[in-house]
Amino acid sequence: MPLLTADDFVETLAKLRQRGAGFLLSKLNPSGLARTQGTFDDPGLQTANWWIVPAVRARWNTKISGDPTLPYEPYVVKKYLRGRSDLHLCSLGSGSCSHELAFARHSEFELVECVDITPALLGAAAERAAAEGLYNMRFELRDVNRQAWPTAAYDVVLFHSALHHFRRVPALVAHVRQALRPGGLLILNDYVGPNRLQWTAAQLAAANELLAQLPTSYRRYKSGQFKSRITGPGRLRMRLADPSEAVESEYILPAVRGQFRVLEEKAVGGNLLALVLKDIAHHFLADDPTTQQLLASLFAAEDAFLAEHPSDLLFGVYQKPY
Repeated sequence: MPLLTADDFVETLAKLRQRGAGFLLSKLNPSGLARTQGTFDDPGLQTANWWIVPAVRARWNTKISGDPTLPYEPYVVKKYLRGRSDLHLCSLGSGSCSHELAFARHSEFELVECVDITPALLGAAAERAAAEGLYNMRFELRDVNRQAWPTAAYDVVLFHSALHHFRRVPALVAHVRQALRPGGLLILNDYVGPNRLQWTAAQLAAANELLAQLPTSYRRYKSGQFKSRITGPGRLRMRLADPSEAVESEYILPAVRGQFRVLEEKAVGGNLLALVLKDIAHHFLADDPTTQQLLASLFAAEDAFLAEHPSDLLFGVYQKPY
């Protein structure tokens, strides 16, 4: 786990150009909570990361629901919640609440509660819900680590790319179990890979091999520089930029599997794609044959890697025992 890497300098330069010197200086704030808030609380932030690629999203859908056009939210409702009513869902670390909005559009839910520490994101989500007439949503600005936990209050608890941002994961999972009603569901769509995004040697070797195969025109950053090698983030940047990022991600699956009944788990991947497409994903948005062929090659390479390595991203549905 290196303290500094080449990627740290590239990332710092990119953030300086994207968000200004003030953003970088904010990372010297002694409050870890404030640094985390500053990382995420920007509704207008535009990124060039891998999740903006439509083919990547279709791939996620296929791996979870079996249908490239069917996201996991309607899949979960149809498979586990169809015909029920007055359901209460709580999403912890909800961010922009796009997935919570998707659940709230289903009549099965009487209440969808979004909890986060980012006031701007929650405010933007509340405006969107109001514009859609989704009056079954509630937005709570609070720190999950300091809240009092209810007992048997929810039918569903959701973590979408959020649980890996929390410390004391086993205790948090126990609180979630307490907050769920008997038979309630924990829905997880999250990163469960190495702590602090400290990529394995096998990942880095495979990712760099794939990067080298891409045409030069697809490896240009928005800054004009070229992506030539992937080294992964150093420990210093991880702690300064967002001290919550993947802080105990390796503990997630043991904690969840130890306290809940596994209904299903799907490997979503990301082991190579997240590394290769980071900050150059804007080149892969087009639907032309060359771009789609390159993506197909990247997808095939990651699938081959996943056949021998555990997936960094996992979708799972878990049930609290009756």
